[in-house]
Amino acid sequence: MDHNTDESIGTTPCRTAIDQFSPGAAVLQITPFGSGHIHDTFLARILDRGSERLLILQKINKTVFQEPDHLMDNLMRVTSFLRRKIAEAGGDPERETLTYLPAQDGRAYFLDPSGEYWRCCLFIGNSVSFDKTDDPDVFYQSALAFGRFQQLLSDFPVGSLYEPIKGFHDTAARLKALRQAVGEDVCGRASSVGKEIDFFLERTHLAAAFADLSPGGAIRLRVTHNDTKLNNVLFDKDTLRAVCVVDLDTVMPGLAMNDFGDAVRHGANTAEEDETDLGRVQLDLDLFKAFAEGFLAGCGGSLTDEEVHLLPAGAMVISYELGMRFLTDHLQGDVYFKTHRPDHNLDRARVQIALLQDMERKSTEMERVIDRLRHVHPRQ
Repeated sequence: MDHNTDESIGTTPCRTAIDQFSPGAAVLQITPFGSGHIHDTFLARILDRGSERLLILQKINKTVFQEPDHLMDNLMRVTSFLRRKIAEAGGDPERETLTYLPAQDGRAYFLDPSGEYWRCCLFIGNSVSFDKTDDPDVFYQSALAFGRFQQLLSDFPVGSLYEPIKGFHDTAARLKALRQAVGEDVCGRASSVGKEIDFFLERTHLAAAFADLSPGGAIRLRVTHNDTKLNNVLFDKDTLRAVCVVDLDTVMPGLAMNDFGDAVRHGANTAEEDETDLGRVQLDLDLFKAFAEGFLAGCGGSLTDEEVHLLPAGAMVISYELGMRFLTDHLQGDVYFKTHRPDHNLDRARVQIALLQDMERKSTEMERVIDRLRHVHPRQ
C-alpha cells in the first residue's frame, strides 16, 4: 500500500523524518520505492555509526487512514507479538516480520510540523515479491506465509485491535450499498447493466454466508490480514521460500475464510482483474489446490472444522463482495476506485462475475480438495 512521487525525495521532510528514527545517521540516498497506491514510500540508504543500512520510510495517507496513531498502535502490538512468537520458534524476527523503529519521543510515528505522519521500518534484504504467478510452488509458499500469520496470531487478543477501515468485509452492507446505488441511479447507468445487477441480487445468500458468529463457536473472529494478495509476501531471492508477510495496515478482527478467499480470488484467477475478454477468466484449480495446501499447513490446525469447510465459500463470498463494490462504483460515477478508461469498473465487476460463475461450476471440486487436505492437516 504505497504511492510513489518525486516529491520530498532527499529534501527536508524525508531527511527530518529519518533523523527522528535514526538520530545522527548520515542520509546517503533516498529513492521512491514500491508500486502501491496509498502511502508515499521511500527507500533510504543511511550511514549509522559506521555501518550502511537500508530503511523503508513512509508518509502515511491520512485520507485513507484517518487515525494514524491508532493504526500504528495496531502495527506495533501485532509485530511485537509476532517477533516474540518467531523468536520462541527459533526463527529470525528481523527477517520474518516487519520491524518498525520508534521515533525519538518513543512513539511509533513522527508527526512533522506540517501535520504529516511518518513511519519507518527496517528493509528486509535479499528478498523479492511477485504481482502474479502461475507457479504452484510460489503460490504454495505465499499460502504457507499467510497461514502461518494466522497461526502465530491465533492467541492474540483480537478484541483489542483497532479497525482501520470499518465494515471492510461487511458483505451485507456492500449489498445494501449496491441496492441503494441502483435505486438512486445518479449517473443513469442502471438500465444498461441490468444483467449484472440481477446476478448479484440472485445470490444474496452469499451476503449472509458467514453471519453466524458466536464467541468460541465454529466460526471465530481472528486477527486477519485482509489484503492477502501475492505481492504482500516477500520471498527469499535465492530459495524462493516465503520470508515475511508485509503491508499490515488492514490487520484487524476478521474471518479466516476472507483471507483465504481474497488470496484465491486474486492469485488463482487466470486473467487480470480488468480483463475484457471474459473467456480468459477462470479459477485455476491447480493454483487453488496449491494455496489450500499451503494455507492449511501454515495454519497448523488452528482453524475449526467449520472454518476449514467454509474455505471454498470464502473465495466465492469475496468475489461476490468485490464485484458488487466495482458495480456500485460504476453506478455512482467511479468515485472510489481509480479508472483508466470508460466502463473500467464495469469491466472489473464483470471479471468477478465470470470468476464467481466458474467457481460455482467448480465448487464440488473445490470442496473435494479441501476435504482431502483436512485429513492431511487436521484440527489440533
